[in-house]
Amino acid sequence: MINNRPYQEIEAKQPNKPPYKMGEIHPKPHAILLPYPLQGHVIPFVHLATKLASNGFIITFVNTESIHHQITKSRFQSNHHEEGGDIFSEARKSGLDIRYATVTDGFPLGFDRSLNHDQFFEGIVHVFPAHVDELVGKLVQSDPPVNCLVVDTFYVFSSSIAKKYNLVNISFWTELALVFSLYYHMDLLRKNGHYDHFDKREDIITYIPGVEAIKPSDMTSYLQTDPTTIVHRIIAKAFADVRKADFVVSNTIDELETQTISALQKNQPFYSIGPIFSSGFPTSSVATSMWSESDCAPWLDTKPEGSVLYVSFGSYAHTSKHDIVEIAHGLVLSQVNFVWVLRPDIVSSDETDYLPTGYDRLIEYCGLIVPWCSQISVLSHPAIGGFLTHCGWNSILESIWSNVPMICYPLLTDQFTNRKLVVEDFKIGVNLCDKRSITREEVAEKIKRLMCGKSSNDFRKEIKKVRKTLENALAIGGSSHKNLDRFVKDVKAKIRKNH
Repeated sequence: MINNRPYQEIEAKQPNKPPYKMGEIHPKPHAILLPYPLQGHVIPFVHLATKLASNGFIITFVNTESIHHQITKSRFQSNHHEEGGDIFSEARKSGLDIRYATVTDGFPLGFDRSLNHDQFFEGIVHVFPAHVDELVGKLVQSDPPVNCLVVDTFYVFSSSIAKKYNLVNISFWTELALVFSLYYHMDLLRKNGHYDHFDKREDIITYIPGVEAIKPSDMTSYLQTDPTTIVHRIIAKAFADVRKADFVVSNTIDELETQTISALQKNQPFYSIGPIFSSGFPTSSVATSMWSESDCAPWLDTKPEGSVLYVSFGSYAHTSKHDIVEIAHGLVLSQVNFVWVLRPDIVSSDETDYLPTGYDRLIEYCGLIVPWCSQISVLSHPAIGGFLTHCGWNSILESIWSNVPMICYPLLTDQFTNRKLVVEDFKIGVNLCDKRSITREEVAEKIKRLMCGKSSNDFRKEIKKVRKTLENALAIGGSSHKNLDRFVKDVKAKIRKNH
């Protein structure tokens, strides 16, 4: 039966609050944070919640019941914590005022959202907004009342709900400003024949404001494919809606995307406050993992410094059995030690037998395969010397922070654009496949290029420069630090104006 309960606030003891009279403007902004129901979006939202709470916000963080169930189930399996409960309970002990609630997405917990992808996202567009509306309606009556709505940019309903309840409308973009700009200017891409045309142009794109020349193959996958899917409709609606946002905050850094960000700021307030890590990186007191995490440290502790390749293709995208088999053989041919995170559903939800026969014997001494792990813990281990990645933006930021160069194997969405930055702009990695079909020989060659010799030293030299840029941005007086201060002040001013 579909769950009709609109929302559930998880019971938790809150910090002592001063008496509050209805009608007064509370000195602290109170924001609802609502991430998209995918692991790669929940993680930066959790980090943003702790960052805003550390800067004087009261936060009510809202997960879907499905995401909450997955996270708490994985916590129980990994650490034998009690299932259920408040994922921010530990963070709140440090004095942060972060409340926690869940909301139904309209589907039962047992519904396979990955296998029924299109049906699920149709529900996110047409059913989920009503549940969010009801939740917000209750939370604006809380003590103190909510006055800000911080919603993932990919949601299509934030402006209507913010307007209905007189909330400051804040859009959180979890990816590159470059990707935001490409979606923001889809009308220009369509007008110039690079998108939504039967006979699309393949020449270099030079007309997007603030974006240097970019190849069509470096655009996101959704700007390269049939524009009639549910995801395409979501993107179109979301980027019409984001133009109505009062503020956009982004998990990027001014110095990495100076021209693109400057151009976007001419349209509406856009604040780069990345990288949005928790203050406790590489560990966090807030659970975000949706699968039980294997402990790779004992195995890694036995390997020499910088000798292990970490391999992971993220939490969401699928790939082909052919590519998995070729990568598997390529890893063995490279003769490099590796840790490989292989989700059971990496090929599809209903095909789990995809490795070569007898592969466990082939890798007995050189490889460790796990279904899931704490990525930041593995990347920060001294034994890790490279990362074969799908190029999710979270993964790239974590890899840079850990000084680990990358082999790029993008699968979906923004990952193709992210690859461009890693390989061409930052020069901190290589592209896995220069042809349409992956071969084991090419996999082995790219691994050796990343992990050994002069090219490896060059990558490590460059990635230290990019890591320093991130450090400087986060430091007191750095660009991201100043942008966050300015954002907090501007939000408070907007709240006063609204009241």
